Formats: sequence, C-alpha cells, structure tokens
Amino acid sequence: MENIYLLMVVALVALAVADLVVGVSNDAVNFLNSALGSKVLSFRTIMIVASIGIFVGCVFSSGMMEVARKGIFNPGEFYFNEIMIIFMAVMITDILLLDFFNTIGMPTSTTVSIVFELLGASVAMALIKIGMDNGSFSDVVNYINTSKATQIIGGILLSVFVAFSVGALVQWISRLLLSYDFDTKPTWVGAVFGGVALTALTYFILMKGIKGTSYAKESFDLIGGVTIKDFLENNVFQIVMYTSAFMSLLSYAFIQFFKFNIYKIIIGVGTFGLALAFAGNDLVNFIGVPIAAWQSYEAWVASGVAANEFGMGVLATKVPTPNFLLVCAGVIMVLTLWFSKKAKRVVKTELDLSNQGNIDERFEPNFISRGLVRLATNSANLFSKITPDSLNNKIEERFRVPETFTQEIAKEDKPSFDVIRASVNLMVAGILISIATSYKLPLSTTYVTFMVAMGTSLSDRAWGSDSAVYRVAGVLNVIAGWFGTALIAFTAAGTIAYLINISELMIAVLIFFAILLLVRSYVVKKKATNGVIDDSLVEAESSSLQGVIHESAKNISKVLGRSSKIYDNVIKGLSRHDLSELKKNKKQISKLSSEVDNLKDKLFYFIKNLDESSLGASNFYINLLGYLQDITQSIEYISKVSHKHINNNHSKLTLNQIRDLLDIQKVVAEVFESISLTFANKSFGDVKNILKEKNKTIGLLEDKIETQISRTRTSEEKSPKNAALYFSILQESKDLMKEVMNLIEEYYVSYDKSVKPAKPKDE
Repeated sequence: MENIYLLMVVALVALAVADLVVGVSNDAVNFLNSALGSKVLSFRTIMIVASIGIFVGCVFSSGMMEVARKGIFNPGEFYFNEIMIIFMAVMITDILLLDFFNTIGMPTSTTVSIVFELLGASVAMALIKIGMDNGSFSDVVNYINTSKATQIIGGILLSVFVAFSVGALVQWISRLLLSYDFDTKPTWVGAVFGGVALTALTYFILMKGIKGTSYAKESFDLIGGVTIKDFLENNVFQIVMYTSAFMSLLSYAFIQFFKFNIYKIIIGVGTFGLALAFAGNDLVNFIGVPIAAWQSYEAWVASGVAANEFGMGVLATKVPTPNFLLVCAGVIMVLTLWFSKKAKRVVKTELDLSNQGNIDERFEPNFISRGLVRLATNSANLFSKITPDSLNNKIEERFRVPETFTQEIAKEDKPSFDVIRASVNLMVAGILISIATSYKLPLSTTYVTFMVAMGTSLSDRAWGSDSAVYRVAGVLNVIAGWFGTALIAFTAAGTIAYLINISELMIAVLIFFAILLLVRSYVVKKKATNGVIDDSLVEAESSSLQGVIHESAKNISKVLGRSSKIYDNVIKGLSRHDLSELKKNKKQISKLSSEVDNLKDKLFYFIKNLDESSLGASNFYINLLGYLQDITQSIEYISKVSHKHINNNHSKLTLNQIRDLLDIQKVVAEVFESISLTFANKSFGDVKNILKEKNKTIGLLEDKIETQISRTRTSEEKSPKNAALYFSILQESKDLMKEVMNLIEEYYVSYDKSVKPAKPKDE
C-alpha cells in the first residue's frame, strides 16, 4: 500500500511542474503589463529583469508555504490517506482550470483557484467522513480553518476594491502634478517623483526579501540591538523619510548629471519588484501542495502507522522548504516566462483594456457597462457644475492628451500608455502585494495588478466616450471570470476528491484525462497557428493617393477572396439544405463585416496624418471603404436570408433554381478570383479587362430574374417562400456585382502608373 502513496507523491511532483508552466503563463501579465505597455525598455531587458525578480522571489518565499499546509483546513482532523486525496484533487483541478483561462486569453487568479480548490476538496472529504460517522452537516466547520479561510477570502475580495481605488487616486494625483508634458517640467519634479516611487519599491522589496531569510531574526548593535525584522517594522516612518530624501537626490543626479531617464529606472525596478512579489506570493499556489504532500509522506513513513489511522497534525507545525526545491521552481518559472506563447494572449487582454488610444475593442457592451458609464458620466458632469470654472480648466489642462501622442498610440506598434501610468501601476501594485506578503496573506497578484491598471486607466481618462462601454464590459467579463474561477475550482476539486475516494484507480484515469486535455490544447492551438493564413485587413498609412492604392490592394484581394468563399458556401448550403454550413457562414461574414467596420472607425487617424496636398487620397480611401462595406453587407444579407429559410424548415429550392444559382455562383467565383489575383499582384493594368465583363455578368443575373418571373407567373413555381428567397438572392447578387465593378472602376480612374507611391510617414 505504501507504493500507491509514493506514486501519488511522484505524480504530484510532475503535476507541480505542469502547474508552474500554466500558472506563470497566466500570471506573467501581473509584472510584464506596465513595462510592455509603455515600451520604454526593450523586450529583452524587460524579460531579463523579470527573470531575476522571479528567481530571487522564489528563493525567499518559503514562509508562504504554510497556506497550503494549514491555511484552509485543519490538518489534524484528517488522516494521511484523506490528505493525499485532497492534494491530488487540488493539483489536477488547478492545471486544467488555469490552462483553460490561458487558452481563452483571460487573466485569472492562481491564488483564488488554489484557495477554493483546497476548500472544495477538504469540504468534500469532510462530508464523506461525516457521512460515514453519521454526523451532522454542521460538523463540517470543525474540518475547515474558518477564521484563516475567511481572512484569506476577505483579503482577496478586498484587494479588488482597494487596488482599484488606490490606483485611481495615485494616478489622478500624479497626472495632476505632472500632466502629459512631464518632460518639460523642472528637474526637481522628476527627481521627487522618482524618489517617492523608488523609495516605495525598494523599501517593500527589501523588507520582503529580508523577512524571507534567516538573517531577519538576527540582531545587530548598529540598529539598537533589535532584529532586522523588528527594525524594519517599527521604524517605517524614519526609514521612508530618509530613503525618500536619498532617492530624490540620487534621482536628481541621474537626471541632471548622467542624463538618465528616471522613468526607465522606475519601470525597471518596479518590474523587478513586482516579479519578486509575484514569485514570493504565488509560488505556494504551484508547489505548496506537492511539498506538503511530500512532507506528509515522510512523516507517515517514519511513523509506521496505517495510512487511514495516521493523523496529519504534523502539517500544523512549520517546516522549512528545502532550498533546492525553491531553486528548481525558480528555474522552471523563468524558462516558462521566456517560452510561453499563451502568456502573450493574457497580456494582450489587459493591455487592450488599459490602452490610451482607440483599438479594436474585443468585448461587446452590455446593459451593466452602459449603465455604469452613464452613471459615471452624470456624476462627472455634476462635479463639474459645482466646481469653479477656473479649477475645472486647470484640471482639464493637466489631463489634456497631446494630439501627437494620441496619433502615435493609435498605431499598433506604439505604447499603450505613457511612462507615468506605467510607473504608478508598478509602484502601487508592488506596495500592495508586498504588504500582503509580509503578513503572509495570499493576496491575489492578478486582482491587484489588474485592478490597479484599470483604476489608473479610468483616472487617466483612457476610457473615453468612444471606448468606455467596451472597456467597462471587458473589466466586468474579467471579474465574472474570477467569480467563475472560485465556483469552478470549488466544485471541480470537490468532485474529483469524491471520485478518488471511491477508487484509487481514478487517480490514473484523471491524470490521463488531464494530460490528454493539455496535449490537445497545445497541439490544436499549434496546428491552428501554423495552418492559418493571415487574411486580416490592415489600415492604410500612406500619405498619397497612389500610395493608398498600392497599400489597399491587399485588402481588396482579401475581402473579395473571403467573400467568394462565403458566397460559394451559401449556394452550396442552400443546394444541400445544410443548416450547419449556413450557420458557420454567418459567423465568417460577421467577422469580415466587423473588420471592414473597424477600418472605417480608424478613418479619423488616417485623415489626421495626411498632408494638405494629399486630400485626394482621403476621398479615394473613403469611397473604397464605402464599397467594401456595401459588398460585405450584400454578402451578409444573402447569408442571413438563406440561413433563415433553412432554419425555419421551409421547402427546398427547386432543381431549376439550384441550377441557376450554381451557374451564378460559378460566374461570381470567376470574377472574384480574377480581381483578387489582380490586386494581390498589384497588376492594376488588368483592371480594364475585368471591367469589360461588367455588362455580361450583370446581364446574366437580369436574365435569371426574368426566368424566375416567368416561373412565378406559371404553375411551375408553387412556393411563395422559395420565390421570395430566390428573388432576394438574385437581386442582392446583382447589387453585389455592381458594387464590385464600381470599386474596380474607382481604381481604374485613380491609378496612375507614372507616379511613384509615397511611403507611410514612419518609414
């Protein structure tokens, strides 16, 4: 029987490695967001600094392991075999849950997941024990460390509101003092800001680091004979004041004499500190359970008592974590940070929600986001009315974003926000997380960093009238995911614990199932990435008419190529009466239509960047996007009415109707393919030949309409629904071809091969 538990320990160690990988992939956003968003440091520098922070944080994190041992449940109430079931259920659930959130690119909390997994598994095991002893349901509180669990859960939930509020307040004050023209401020302003920020970061980094070492309890005459730990905790005011003065002077020297960018230093130190705090706070989430399982196994083997009789009161005592395990964990986390692709998707979600400019909004607004935005807007208007105009004007001046800055951040390769906000994000998050860690409270680093970033975004007016409903909806979606994490973690861990309790063979089954899901997740994603051709639309950036013609050619090729496939699938779906094909088509055309609409939404930036001598390019580009929108709307209508017809179980089209539609589809496909190839190769001289086919193509459609009219007048056509659908498709197809030909004609009229196209301004 001893072998089964040894195998469980080995399995838990393997699961810990997998958990470190999926955990870091999700939590990388916590310390990379600000540095990557501001782009003030190179990607390589950011990764090196973060890697060092993670490794150092791992080495100093042993104290936090107590949370997995006794923070949620009372170990003395369980026997060794029951504890191992709890630990196994927790780890299997954690891996699958975190990988799911990584796959969809949503940040969740590894702390919340581990806490509620421990809670769910221990509650399930407690209920099993109570049921076997014919006890009362109320006895479950004896098995749970209710006071500690309540403290942890309360701290996690409180962090959401505290982080958001503190982040918003500090950012508002910082922007009010520095504005967006912080580079023009006197040297002492940047020095004072740098001094405060660096003091906050270094103090808490130092305090956290020292408290995790053996030196913390040693006393020295130099500091009055007290321990380092007591000195740091009892002399906060003095340390902060002296350090602030020193750091301010040092910052002044960096700026004035060495010409260093003090904000680069703040962001570098902040990234290090936040990575350190992340590792110190969250390492327990990944390896705390396997380490507790190994220590439990050692104690059980040494006791010589049966597994179902050996009480686990030993877990209530503090046992130091071997340093080599911490080092190994640090190495795995650093390697994951460098090579994880899923981490990038999670980072992108947070950067999009905090972006200062207009982006392709990922989330759709809902009635809650609309209501919150309306309430906030009305409150802001009320505040403006009761505030003196002179004060309002001064505040508005401080928060006015420079036009050049707005134009720059509208482009994908520009920063999401400036260095002031990045510094505040790091400073506030680092302080809050380090304070929590110093009190051994597993505050959610994800909740803190995310809500700080959202609070600073709100305060910095990144959520404007054009984006607020989308951004708020995104935040609400993320928060809903957090509550979902807690519910799923509790339920899944409890269920898995119950299944393992029924039969130990379930361990092998569940581990195999977990491995299968993980492999499938990575393999499918890799295949999808490798097999997909990038057919997304790209906005024009050229400042000349001929430049826009050349730039937009690829978009024309992509739109018509995708439209041809959608049109082809619609006709095939109708001929086969295939509802699933038509349903799939609706999603494809909806995506294409959304991309065209996004291009139109970015017209503002395109026109803003044009020279006065290039106004002809704007007219051409506006007309071009109008034609593309008309084309997608026609395709969308054809797809919609076809899906509706089949979905309502109307009768099939007649054989003659299907034949006619297939003839039309063949002609449309040929025209679209010809245009797509012409524009893909930028062979604009061939456009004239395509225009020659205009009358022939439209004439075919008119003939088919006449034929259907004749059928309707005779007894051949008996279904009014079929006739309505068929006429709708023919008429819309006719409009579609007219729009395509108008688009081609626009190019034919505007293209001049003798003029060399101008390149985008930033090239």
